[in-house]
Amino acid sequence: MALQLEGVSKVVGRQTHIHATDLTLMGGTMNVLLGPTLSGKTTLMRLMAGLDKPTSGRVLWNGEDVTGLPVQQRNVAMVYQQFINYPSITVYENIASPLRLLGKSAAEIDRAVKESAGLMKLDGLLDRKPLELSGGQQQRCALARALVKNAGLVLLDEPLANLDYKLREELRAEIPKIFEAAGSIFVYATTEPEEALLLGGNTATLWEGRVTQFGKTPEVYRAPVDATTARVFSDPPMNFMQVSKTGSRLMFGDGQSTAAAGALASLADGRYLAGFRPNHLEVFSHTPDAMEFSPRLTVTEITGSETFIHLNHHGERWVGLVHGVHDLALDTTLKVYLDPSHVYIFDLNGTLVAPAAYAVAA
Repeated sequence: MALQLEGVSKVVGRQTHIHATDLTLMGGTMNVLLGPTLSGKTTLMRLMAGLDKPTSGRVLWNGEDVTGLPVQQRNVAMVYQQFINYPSITVYENIASPLRLLGKSAAEIDRAVKESAGLMKLDGLLDRKPLELSGGQQQRCALARALVKNAGLVLLDEPLANLDYKLREELRAEIPKIFEAAGSIFVYATTEPEEALLLGGNTATLWEGRVTQFGKTPEVYRAPVDATTARVFSDPPMNFMQVSKTGSRLMFGDGQSTAAAGALASLADGRYLAGFRPNHLEVFSHTPDAMEFSPRLTVTEITGSETFIHLNHHGERWVGLVHGVHDLALDTTLKVYLDPSHVYIFDLNGTLVAPAAYAVAA
């Protein structure tokens, strides 16, 4: 089983919503579309499903061209962020509705509904109506209806965004297990890098209607092909600063430098862009080889057990993530540290020229 997009694009008026895209998704895989709001995730899913026709290119299902085939004639299930249930019928009937449309027998429907409801922990709620359920239970009802259809292609468009934290974490862990044995192609859209990492499988990063990279999720995270992908797959986005290579040294701001070892040794002398993730910026302790910088602290954000620190380093805006709650004096110089093994090097066009040493070793 395979879904292939060949040069698929979507243009509306003078706006290009999806640039020409080639993508192949295989049966039995979880595929995450990761990108900020308006990056093209939902549009790409609608093109996959047949809800929209591409401006150019082809959509192939198991080698057959289905570009002009409407969604009603495709074996597709879709769950949206704003979950949709039929309010006038029971949870049982909501889950059963796709099977009734397919003309399944009463025994087949009953078996499939109870199995799907069990997976979504809705066993004792089948006689209730959707409006008698909590928000999380209503979303699980929508997910159960998608699961029971046994569709070849299941599209999940930020399905957990409106749920409370505990339930979201629970379903993030359960969804891959639930769908693992189904053999279908699963596509899950999210704005959250952490969610992509938790779901695993493959990830396609999107930025302004372009798929910037597609591959195994850990590989895309550890080795982004360019600065755009690195920004998308980091929350908060990756920090950047200009560096220069001279001989066997990489020269950073504040007089810091490090040996240009490994892949960096063969780089031509010149200017580059160094990138590092917020969680790799050290404040209260540091590794022995860490470089020291002295940016100005502009804002602190306390989020539960963590603190985001916003910094200005000679006009470059950085964000650091430190554990614990910290009351730091604003508009003062703060010493921060960066281990060179956590630094990615890009050329000035944003193309990755050397991954971080820690990522290569992982």
